[in-house]
Amino acid sequence: MRQLNFAPAAIDVTPLADGGMILRSRQNLGPYPQSLGAMLEHWAREAPQRTFLAERAGDGWRRVSYAETLAAVRAIGQALIDRGLSVERPVVILSDNGVDHALLTLGAMHVGVPVAPVSPAYSLMSKDFAKLKHILALLRPGLIFAADGGRFAPALEAIDRGEAELVFGANPPPGHSGTMFADLQATVATEAVDRAFAGVTPDTIAKILFTSGSTDLPKGVINTQRMMCSNQQAIVQVWPFLFERPPVIVDWLPWNHTFGGNHNFNMILRHGGTLYIDEGKPAPGLIEKTVANLKEVSPTLYFNVPRGFDILLPFIERDEALRDTFFRQLDMVFYAAAALPQNLWTRLEAQSIAARGHKVTMVSSWGATETAPMVTTVHFPIDRAGVIGLPAPGCELKMVPNAGKFELRVRGPNVTPGYFRREDLTSAAFDDDGFYKIGDAGRLADPEDPAKGIEFDGRIAEDFKLMSGTWVHVGGLRVKAIAAAAPVVQDLVVTGHDREEVGALMFANPAGCAGLCPDLPAGTPLATLIARHEVRETVRAALRRLAEESTGSSTRFARALLMDEPPSIDANEITDKGYINQRAVLLRRAALVARLYDDNDPDVIRL
Repeated sequence: MRQLNFAPAAIDVTPLADGGMILRSRQNLGPYPQSLGAMLEHWAREAPQRTFLAERAGDGWRRVSYAETLAAVRAIGQALIDRGLSVERPVVILSDNGVDHALLTLGAMHVGVPVAPVSPAYSLMSKDFAKLKHILALLRPGLIFAADGGRFAPALEAIDRGEAELVFGANPPPGHSGTMFADLQATVATEAVDRAFAGVTPDTIAKILFTSGSTDLPKGVINTQRMMCSNQQAIVQVWPFLFERPPVIVDWLPWNHTFGGNHNFNMILRHGGTLYIDEGKPAPGLIEKTVANLKEVSPTLYFNVPRGFDILLPFIERDEALRDTFFRQLDMVFYAAAALPQNLWTRLEAQSIAARGHKVTMVSSWGATETAPMVTTVHFPIDRAGVIGLPAPGCELKMVPNAGKFELRVRGPNVTPGYFRREDLTSAAFDDDGFYKIGDAGRLADPEDPAKGIEFDGRIAEDFKLMSGTWVHVGGLRVKAIAAAAPVVQDLVVTGHDREEVGALMFANPAGCAGLCPDLPAGTPLATLIARHEVRETVRAALRRLAEESTGSSTRFARALLMDEPPSIDANEITDKGYINQRAVLLRRAALVARLYDDNDPDVIRL
C-alpha cells in the first residue's frame, strides 16, 4: 500500500461580527510559474520524450511527447500571430477533447491569444443553436476550430461567423471554405513567437470558459494565467505526493468545463504526467469505450463525477480483469461537480479491497469555473462522502450566515477578475470585501474542530420553504434519496416549494430498472419498466426508509414520480458532465410537478 504524502490539515479561523467566519490555510501560497507555457517548456527540456498526450487512433494510441507538443505549439502560435488574433479576436473550439484541441489551446495561450472551448452539445445536440449563436456574438472570434467538419456542418450553417476563419482537423464540409489544422502545424515559428511568449504575464487572459444558470444565456468567465497557475501550486502544496512520480490519468471530462480543462489537464502539465484522452462518456454506448481504455491503461489518479462512477461501477464489479487493471497503480479516486451518494463510495471501496486488499484513498474538492477551479480540497483521511476539504493555500473562504446556512464566498489569486464583456455581471458577483459570491453553502464537519473539514450544504438558490415556512435543504436530501432508491433512480430533483410536502421527480436508471425485471426482454421501453410493481415498490420502500430517518416534514419525501424522459442538455437540465440543474428541470417539467401533487394520479408513488 503506497502511503500518500498529504499536507497537514491546519487552518486559521477569523470570527466575523455577523456570526460568520473566514477560513485560511496556515500554508502560505508558494511561488508559481507565470504561465502554462512555462510549464510546457520546462518538461520539454526535462523529459522531452515522455508522452504528454495520447488519444485513440485505430487499434492503438496516437502519442505526442512533451518535445513534440512544444514544437507544435510554437508553430501554431506563429500561425495565430500571422492572423492577427488577440483578445479582440480570440480562438473558439467547438470540438470534443482531442490532441489537436489541446495543441491549439496551448498554442493560443503560448502567444497570449485567449481560447474559448465551447460545449460540443451546443453544436451537436441543440436544435436552435441559441447558446452557440450567443457565445459567438459575444466573443467575435477570429478563428473557429472543428476537428471533424462534417459533424459540425449544421451548426456552421446556422451561425453568423462574421470574419472568423474556419479550421478543420478533417472532413471539411461542402460549401465552407476553410483551413486544415495541419497547415497551422506546418507554419515555421520565428522570433515573433518568443516575443509574444515573453509578453504573457500572470494577468493575461488565457481562456474564456462558459457557464450558465437555469434561464440565463451562457456567461464567459475570464480565466487568467495567474488563476490557473496559482491553483496548480496550491494543489501540489496540499498533495505533495504528485511530485513523487509523474501522474497518469485516463480522462473523459470535457475541456470546456473547468474540472477537466483546468484542474485535470493543467495538473498533468504541471507535473510532467501523461493524459490518455478518453473518448468515452458516462452514457450507454459510450461507457464501453471508457471500459476498453481502462482495460489497457492503469491510471495513478482517477477523476470522475458521481454519474460517471454510477455507470462505470457495474462494469468493474462484474469484470475482475478490468477491476484489477483499474486499481493496480491507482493512488487516489477523486470525485467532484456533485455530491457522491454514499452507496457509490462504499461500492468503490469494496472493489479496491477486492483488487488490492485495502481501501483506495478517496477525496473530493470544491470550486467553480470562476475559481480555476479549486477552492477547498481534501488532504486528510475521510471515510464518507460529503466532505469537501479545507481552503487551499492562498484561498480565503468566507462563511456568511444566510437562511439558516453558511453561504460560501471566495477571495484569492485563483478567482476570476470577471465576466467577458459583461461589467454588469462582474459587479454583481463580488461583495464589498472583494469576495466572489459562488452561490453554494457549506458547514463545518465538526464545529468544535474546523480542521476536520467542510461539508457541502447545497446551492443557496436551490433551497426553498414549505407552506409551513420550514426550509428544505435540497442538496443533502437529493443525495440521500438517490442512495436509498438505488438501483432504480439515476438522479432526481426535489420539489415542494410553497407546498405542504416534499416530493421528488426521479430520473429512472434504465439498467437498474431492467435488472429488477429479469422476465422482460432486453430493450423493453423504460416507460414499461417504471410501471412495473418491482420498480415502484423499490421506490416506495426507499421513501419509507427515508421517512423513518427524517426529523420532520422538511426532511421527509411524501411522494415521488418516476420519469422515462432523460434530462435535456438543450434545455439546460443537465450539463455534459452529468450535473442536474434543479431549477431548469422544475421549470421545464412544471406539468409533472403538478401531477406529482395530484393524489388521484395513479403514477404517483406515495407513502
